[in-house]
Amino acid sequence: MTTKVTKAIFPVAGMGTRFLPATKSVPKEIMTLVDKPLVQYAIDEARAAGIKEFIFVTSRGKGALEDYFDCAPVLERTLEEKGKTELLDILKATNMDSGEIAYTRQHEALGLGHAVWCARRLIGDEPFAVMLPDDVIAAERPCLAQMIEAYEETGGSMVAAMEVSPEATKSYGVLDVKSVNGRVSDVAGMVEKPAPGTAPSNLAVIGRYVLAPTVLENLSTIKPGAGGELQLTDAIAQEIIDGRKVHGFQFEGKRYDCGSKAGYLQATVAFALSNPELRDEFAHYLDGVINHKMAAE
Repeated sequence: MTTKVTKAIFPVAGMGTRFLPATKSVPKEIMTLVDKPLVQYAIDEARAAGIKEFIFVTSRGKGALEDYFDCAPVLERTLEEKGKTELLDILKATNMDSGEIAYTRQHEALGLGHAVWCARRLIGDEPFAVMLPDDVIAAERPCLAQMIEAYEETGGSMVAAMEVSPEATKSYGVLDVKSVNGRVSDVAGMVEKPAPGTAPSNLAVIGRYVLAPTVLENLSTIKPGAGGELQLTDAIAQEIIDGRKVHGFQFEGKRYDCGSKAGYLQATVAFALSNPELRDEFAHYLDGVINHKMAAE
């Protein structure tokens, strides 16, 4: 019987340089996707999957991120006095209870694996999730909930995977697949950012993981990999070498890479068109842009 997954790590220490100058003073994770910060989408997904403890790996300059999850008594009181109950409910839904959220610092940018390792004392000897807020996934059933349901059947460690073009494999960790059963793959190995033409498959790992605590032990012993950084995929691959199970999970849904400008814009369009309050007006505007070239000059 597998241990229930109740803890999730959110690595948010990056400087967001691809979005400068916006991220000069605003952490990338609280940049707004339509009407919610990117990190709120990840929190909502985690809650829907049964996560109870939220661990943020931060760095200097992330104070606004911590403030976002705190209570705002003056604003709440103002909305209450003005009878704006719907807005008050939306605001309160972003609050995190005392003890529900924890922060730890990554003092040097040494890779995703290092960021996860920084949270090791808060995880202990339990399975845990890792969620990258840059990856926003639109799905009828939240991606992490899909994964945890599958993990409860398989045990071991599990990574979210999606098919990418052969040209794109060089930008991802890629799975070497041994066998496939529905959406679950038995993984024989993982390669981080393989050189063109050397990828073992076109199944790329994206920012959702359910991991055994032994992965944290691996992070304490492995050497830096691609880019001179401590790679999370290398620590997961070590699980396979040590004879423990690793699975890939092809989730139902659409992933948007909001760590890139193009992906962020694509997500903005997709989520705006799925919003009942915005859909008609925004679709009409897009139609005008496409047909009449009304782009900003």
